[in-house]
Amino acid sequence: MTNPTPNPTPAPTATPQTPAQPERKKTRVIMIGATVVVIGGLVWYGSGSHDKAAKADTGKPKAVTVETTRVTRMDMPQYLEGLGTVQAFNTVTVNTRVDGQLQKIGFTEGQTVNRGDVLAQIDPRPNQAALLLAQANKAKDEAQLANAKRDLARYQLLEPQQLTSKQTLDAQRATVAQLAAQVQADQAAVDNAKTQLDYTTITSPITGRTGIRLVDVGNMVHSTDTTGIVVVTQMQPISLIFTLPEEALSQVNQALEKGKVPVAALARDGSKILDQGTLALVDNQINQTSGTIKLKATFGNSHLQLWPGQFINARLLLQVHQQALTIPDSAAQRGPNGMFTYVLKPDSTVEARPIKVGIDTGKVMVVESGLTEGEQVVTNNQYRLQPGSSVKVKDAKKDKAPHAKDDASADKAGAAS
Repeated sequence: MTNPTPNPTPAPTATPQTPAQPERKKTRVIMIGATVVVIGGLVWYGSGSHDKAAKADTGKPKAVTVETTRVTRMDMPQYLEGLGTVQAFNTVTVNTRVDGQLQKIGFTEGQTVNRGDVLAQIDPRPNQAALLLAQANKAKDEAQLANAKRDLARYQLLEPQQLTSKQTLDAQRATVAQLAAQVQADQAAVDNAKTQLDYTTITSPITGRTGIRLVDVGNMVHSTDTTGIVVVTQMQPISLIFTLPEEALSQVNQALEKGKVPVAALARDGSKILDQGTLALVDNQINQTSGTIKLKATFGNSHLQLWPGQFINARLLLQVHQQALTIPDSAAQRGPNGMFTYVLKPDSTVEARPIKVGIDTGKVMVVESGLTEGEQVVTNNQYRLQPGSSVKVKDAKKDKAPHAKDDASADKAGAAS
């Protein structure tokens, strides 16, 4: 018996490639190449246009829009400013000078009182009794003195006839002198009693404004009390104590030699002048710790704008520079070689002009050299400029030195002072 022959495994056969597949691959490659060519062309065209535009812009630089103002002449006051405190001319704590019960209050809190006005009344009866007693003692001693004088006159009549001894006459003379001295002592006691009685009526020693009442009616008050009855503060005139750097001392002394030095009291924010006064004195020593000097100014305070203890900005007028060349602070620039400003030229370009500046008020500064009256200087956009830059002036019609108006109020204040 023969074994059956196993069936052989069939070999894989290759799938035949159709003619359409190579055509699809070829079409895809052509499309990708065309897309790359188009994109490259667009990029090249765009970059070329940008370069042309950049070249056009480089060839014609754009003018910078700026604002300008003219260099003008005006009177410029020179100030020194410092912080100070308002201080009353006189402040009095009204106390009693005798002991007793407070019977009456003669003022209203916050009232303005004149010198001599009654502020309080203390029970006067004990002092009235003391006055009557002193007057009675004086009357008694005056009667004894009168009798002693009559006796002395009698003894003097009898002395030539030797009807009285010399010892008796001398003793009577001594008695008269003793009683006369006693009458003088009685008069002093009477005067003292009158003074103590006057002290029971408490009057204002100064003209000023009363504060808060410190004691009520019915309380016992004593001459040893330290709290007092009320505090009276003189408000008109009033003082301002302020400080300046010690470097300003020579300038202030020079101004004092020329006459009165005006001082303005300003609100803390500097927006309002509260009152105008004059410098009264410069302290006689410099504070070595702070390097400052104290000054005292006097103000009429007619409108009660200044109050004791109030913090005030003091502005002292040193001098007024007549018809000085001025520009606004915004026109001045600081460079590596010092201060300069951009000056507008007739061809609408700018020139960087070095300048030397003097006093500066914070809004306007004095130009000592480098500019002439009437020239136009740039006040904004300087960071976009360089020498020779083309500019376009904004609102040329309004270009009439607006900075002259900024300090008009300061000039008027200096002139009024």
